[in-house]
Amino acid sequence: MWQVNITCSGQAWKIYATEFKALADKYTGDCITSKKMPDGKRIMAYKIEDVSDAESFQEECQKFVGFMADFESL
Repeated sequence: MWQVNITCSGQAWKIYATEFKALADKYTGDCITSKKMPDGKRIMAYKIEDVSDAESFQEECQKFVGFMADFESL
């Protein structure tokens, strides 16, 4: 089991939210947390079973300007 951690600025979320949600739907996993910070920054974490999917999801998230992602073992 793997956790993909994603952060993005409020501005990046406004621009890419729809595309990000479509991307997240491509992967078999669960959103385990999603927080909007007072400054508009978003912090999300997804639990994904397959390491290849976790790595691909992390890489694809970073294609959106203003998004940062990493993954770790659960």
